[in-house]
Amino acid sequence: MFDTVTSDAFQQLRQRAAEVSRYGAAAGLLGWDQETYMPPKGQAARTRQLSALAELIHRLSTGPEVGEWLTQAEADMEAQGWDPDSDAARFLKVARRDYDRATRVPTEWVVEFSRLTSEAKMHWQQARAQKDFRLFAPYLRRIVEMRRQYAEFFAPYDHIYDPLLDGFEPGMKTATVQALFAGLRREQVALLHAILERPQVDDAFLYRPFPVARQKTFVREVLEHMGFDFQRGRLDESAHPFTTGFSVDDVRLTTRYKETDFFGQAFYSSLHEMGHGLYGQGVDPRYEETPLAGGASLGVHESQSRLWENLVGRSRSYLQWLLPRLRDAFPGVLDDVDLDAFYRGVNKVQPSLIRTEADEVTYNLHIMLRMDLEIALLEGRVDVDDLPEVWNRRMEEDLGVRPKDDAEGVLQDIHWAMGALGYFPTYALGNVMSAQIWQALRRDIPDVEAQMQAGRFADLLAWLREHIHRYGRKFEPLEVLQKATGQELQSQPYLDYLRTKYGEIYGL
Repeated sequence: MFDTVTSDAFQQLRQRAAEVSRYGAAAGLLGWDQETYMPPKGQAARTRQLSALAELIHRLSTGPEVGEWLTQAEADMEAQGWDPDSDAARFLKVARRDYDRATRVPTEWVVEFSRLTSEAKMHWQQARAQKDFRLFAPYLRRIVEMRRQYAEFFAPYDHIYDPLLDGFEPGMKTATVQALFAGLRREQVALLHAILERPQVDDAFLYRPFPVARQKTFVREVLEHMGFDFQRGRLDESAHPFTTGFSVDDVRLTTRYKETDFFGQAFYSSLHEMGHGLYGQGVDPRYEETPLAGGASLGVHESQSRLWENLVGRSRSYLQWLLPRLRDAFPGVLDDVDLDAFYRGVNKVQPSLIRTEADEVTYNLHIMLRMDLEIALLEGRVDVDDLPEVWNRRMEEDLGVRPKDDAEGVLQDIHWAMGALGYFPTYALGNVMSAQIWQALRRDIPDVEAQMQAGRFADLLAWLREHIHRYGRKFEPLEVLQKATGQELQSQPYLDYLRTKYGEIYGL
C-alpha cells in the first residue's frame, strides 16, 4: 500500500512515524505496567523512564526535518494527483494535524507534564485509598496550571477549553458540546423524574456473593465468545478499568472484582473495556505504525464501549442468552431470578455516586458535572482546594445524592491525575453516537436481536469492523459517523432509545 507511493519525502515520513510509534508503544507498556503490576517503590524510576521517552518522542515528532518532509510530500501529492481519500493522502492529512499541534508545544513542557502526571497518578491512588483529597490537591493544582499553559499554546481560541477538547475529539468545539448537553440534560432530567415517580425495581439479587475466582473465569469466557481475541490481548486488574494498545496484535483490558458487586464492578466494566479492545483489534493492520493507527477519537471509541456495554449487554435479547450461563457458572445464586426480573434489575434507574456504575438515564449527568467543573477550574471560578465541596454540592443538586467521603466523590476518577482535562465530554458524545450507530446496524442486520438471543455476535462485530473499526484514524470522527449512519451527530436517536426502553421498563 504505502510502499508504492513515489515520494521520497513521504517514505521519510513513514519511517519516522514508525520510529515514533515504537517508542510510543514502549512508553505505553510502561504506563500499563504502572497501573497493574509495578511495585509501589518503582514509581521514581518509572517517572524518569516515562519522562525520557516523552522527550524523545516529542523531539522526533517535531524536528524541522519532519516539517520539510510534510511540505514536500504534500507538494508531491498535488503534483501527482493523489485521491484525497486514499490512504496516502489521509496519512498526510493526519500527520499534518499531529505535527502542527505538536510543534506548538515546547518539548520542556511535554517532559514536565509527563513527570507531573506520572507522580500525580501515584498520589491519586494514595489519596483515594485514604479518602483524603488533600494528598492529591497540590498535584491537581499544578495540572490545572499546566493545562492552562497548554491552551495558550493554541491561542487565539473561542474558549480556553477548545484546545483541550480538540486533543481528544478533533474538530469539536466547547460551544457545540455545551449546546448538545443542554438539550440532553433537559430531556434526561425529565425522564429521570418520571421514572422516580414509579414503583422502583428490585435489584438486590445483583449484590449476592459471586465468588471472585469464578468471576474471572466467566468474564474471560464471555469476552472471548463475543469476539475479543486473547491471542492478541489480555485482561488484567487495575484500580480504575482501562484499555490500552501497543499494536492491533497487543490490546490490553483491565477490570476490577468485588464478590458482592459482580455486575457493577467486573462484568459491565469488562464489556465496556471489551468494546474499546475490539475497536483496537479491528483497525486495518496495514495502518500499523502509521498516523492512521488507533481510533478516530475518544468519542468514537466510547461509542463502541457503550454500545457493547449497554445497547448489547443490557438488552433483553442478550440477557436471554447470558442468564442460563450465569446460572451454570454460579450454581444456586440466580436460580430464583427470571429473565424479566434480571432485565429490569440490570437496567434499574437510581441516582448514584459512582460514574462507572451509573445507569443509562443518569450517566450523562455525571459527565456534564465533570465538564462544568473542568471549565470552572480552567477559568479560575473554582479553586482546587474547594473542589470536594463544590463536587458534593453539585451531586446533591444534579442527582440528589451526596458522597460520604472523597473516594466516592471527587477522587473516584483517574482522569485528572492523568492530566486529561477535556476528556470527559467524549463519554457522553460516545453515548449519543452509539445510538445512531446501533440504529444503522439494526437496519442492516434486521435479525440482530435473534442472533444475540442465540449467542451469535459474529455479524454484529463484522458490521462494526466494516463501518468503523477498520478505518482507524483515516477519517475524522464526524466523517466516520456519517459513513456508518448517514447522519450528522444528533441526540434524537439516543433520546428515543432511552424513552422507549425505560418507558417499557417503568410503564411510562
